[in-house]
Amino acid sequence: MDDGLDRGGSKDLRRLTPALKFLRPYTRQVVYASIALVVTAAATLSLGQGIKLVIDSGFASGDSDVLVDSISLFVAFVLVLTLGTFVRFYFVSWVGERISADIRRAVFSHLLHLHPGFFETNLPSEIQSRITTDTTLLQTVIGSSVSIALRNVLMFFGGTTLLFFTNAKLSLIVVASVPFVVFPVIYFGRRVRQLSRISQDRLADVGSYAGESLRHIKVVQAFNHQPIDEETFGERVDAALAVSIKRIYQRSVLVAIVMLLVFGAVATMLWVGGQDVLAGKTTAGDLAAFIFYAFIVAGSVGAISEVLSDLQRAAGATERLIELLESPSDIIEKADAGDLASKRVSLALQNVEFSYPSRAETKVIDGVSFSIEPGEMVALVGPSGSGKSTLFDLIQRFYEPDRGAITMNGNELGDLKLSAVRGAVGFVPQDAVLFSGSIRDNLIYAQADASDEDIATALDLAHARQFVEDLPAGLDTRMGEDGVGLSGGQRQRLAIARALLCEPAILLLDEATSALDAESENHIRMSIEGLKGQMTILVIAHRLSTVRQADRILVLEQGRVIDSGSHDELMRSSELYARFAKIQFAA
Repeated sequence: MDDGLDRGGSKDLRRLTPALKFLRPYTRQVVYASIALVVTAAATLSLGQGIKLVIDSGFASGDSDVLVDSISLFVAFVLVLTLGTFVRFYFVSWVGERISADIRRAVFSHLLHLHPGFFETNLPSEIQSRITTDTTLLQTVIGSSVSIALRNVLMFFGGTTLLFFTNAKLSLIVVASVPFVVFPVIYFGRRVRQLSRISQDRLADVGSYAGESLRHIKVVQAFNHQPIDEETFGERVDAALAVSIKRIYQRSVLVAIVMLLVFGAVATMLWVGGQDVLAGKTTAGDLAAFIFYAFIVAGSVGAISEVLSDLQRAAGATERLIELLESPSDIIEKADAGDLASKRVSLALQNVEFSYPSRAETKVIDGVSFSIEPGEMVALVGPSGSGKSTLFDLIQRFYEPDRGAITMNGNELGDLKLSAVRGAVGFVPQDAVLFSGSIRDNLIYAQADASDEDIATALDLAHARQFVEDLPAGLDTRMGEDGVGLSGGQRQRLAIARALLCEPAILLLDEATSALDAESENHIRMSIEGLKGQMTILVIAHRLSTVRQADRILVLEQGRVIDSGSHDELMRSSELYARFAKIQFAA
């Protein structure tokens, strides 16, 4: 599945560096966590000396007061360790959650401003997985694994230093065992990394397939496709599970081998140290402290080997998130871009040519030129694939023309603010797009401060007020995703009302009455008739009633305007239009 994004992970931990900029606002919390980290590491290492004091001074002295003093000192170390652990865990976890939330917001905000063409080559479901799964992985690493790694690095070096300070001879055994521990960590760690990357890919496939099937559940059920979807989904789940089990197996082998080698070295130290205690060359307290530090060092090596793969997975996740965050938009707004001075807007296209980036060899728009005066209504007619909807995309500056210019009131779209261009346009797509939430939420999507009177007026114009009032909760009726629960005609009327509510200067209607019954279409046609002169209207239409309503009709074929005029004129002058009128426009 090629989604246009490199999903490979990275073993280079430097790839985590871009995430550090999100740490800067929380320097104070990081400092608190760092201080607590150092304190807890020091307190843990001090426990070894506490054990030595209890054994050599407490037990060996035979004096209960000395024993109490020794144990009291030991308890003090434990209390400091407990308090420091609380502070460290709280602030590290808080920073991890905060950074994860900040990265999600930053990535989502950036994606919202990317050109729509980006999502043709990058699957939205895949991007959704990155925003959720990858940021969750990063949060786990920052909020846990990094802290564990740093703590164990401190414990390793501190413990190693105290090992040599306590007993240099036994410490040489530790040093000699290090290569035997490091080799399997490197060997199995590489295999775990590879399987981790593959596992992330398989999990993304699972989420993408599930999301697509559930979004189009009516189509799935209409074609009785559930058994096939269940089987395919099960295959993807099994594929992800198989890779995960391989990864778990390799990681389990790694941990087991490390533990075997480490504790084998500890057993050797116990034998050698025990001989020294029996010979009177060292004290039992020194040996106990040495064993404690040996366990500290061994545990640190084991913990670092475990979190290393998490850190490498996080490096890959960070790399993928930064790719999204740094993805450039093909639509660039000039620093000195201006606004539209008038609410009455003329529109003109001059020798416009355009090809989609994914099929650059095919011209979708080929030398189109026409102009529309403020308040004029123009209809676009032509076979499927002639470029009608693409013209709407270009007018809203979702794409840049390859050649030519599109102007509003004489200003090229590139010289205007994107918010000005799109704020001047009210768009009604053929497939009405509604969001989860209430009907009111959808209507005020482009006009958040709209009053109830404004909403009522827009609903009247869209012939939607009656069915909305008949709903149990009226405007506050909740809808599912994509307006599930409403008919196609109801969704279309709400989309028309939403476009009219923001009182656009240019109204773009892409076959906006295709799902309506004859009565509703007639009401909306009358509403559009009343809007003529108040706003510029450009409509893609196949119905004769809508086409004849226009002041002018443009006939498109293979990306070119091949004729224009009124209905009667085109019936005489355009063979293509006359054929369409007889076939598609019911007489």
